[in-house]
Amino acid sequence: MWDPQKYLSFSDHRNRPAHDLMARVGASRARRVVDLGCGAGNLTSLLTDRWPEAAVEATDASPEMVAAAQARGVAARQEDVRDWKPLPDTDVVLCNAVLQWVPEHVELLQRWLPQLPAGAWFAFQVPGNFESPSHVTIRELAAEPRWRDRVGGVLRPDAVLPPTGYADVLTDLGAEVDAWETTYVHALTGADPVLEWVTGTALRPVRTALDDAEWAEFRAELAPRLAAAYPRRADGTTWFPFRRIFVVAHRR
Repeated sequence: MWDPQKYLSFSDHRNRPAHDLMARVGASRARRVVDLGCGAGNLTSLLTDRWPEAAVEATDASPEMVAAAQARGVAARQEDVRDWKPLPDTDVVLCNAVLQWVPEHVELLQRWLPQLPAGAWFAFQVPGNFESPSHVTIRELAAEPRWRDRVGGVLRPDAVLPPTGYADVLTDLGAEVDAWETTYVHALTGADPVLEWVTGTALRPVRTALDDAEWAEFRAELAPRLAAAYPRRADGTTWFPFRRIFVVAHRR
């Protein structure tokens, strides 16, 4: 279950990659634009502001996120990304921090791109920090005897490809590809900020697998480990490096 409030508590940091991604989309006009995996709808305005004449399509698999998007005035609908099919007039697709949750997402890209019209743009970004101290620490704790049987298998270290991997896949489909990676150094504040960050994203499968008491215990064990991996500065700032992978495919 997604918690929109927890996810949006770091919205300034989480929104920046989408802005950087959209800056590389070269479409001057669009008939239909799609926010694929729109979450709480906070980024759908990027599409509506840039292509005000376009029909806007916003989907997300989470009923909580769809409800939050609708509360913002976004006409979002609930749909698993695996079930989405582009309509014939789809000229731009934005898929922001979604595909890492879908193990078969490369196969989806191979299905979607040929279905898009000539000249369409498909832009996505995924976190590339699965070998960062935050994720390694989570997997180490999950593999310990206390937790192994409950959550040891719910976290994947190989959830995404490197930029060259996506470039190969999409170039082979006949697209022009712009792929890159960026490491953002987020300045976080507050108590246990990295724990709070991963609670809204990476720890979601763990939360789903545990009851309330177990979840509280898991967080309590994880908190000091993350604090040691990401020490707080004397001024209260915690630096949180976060690598992301960006891909923009332009269908010829």
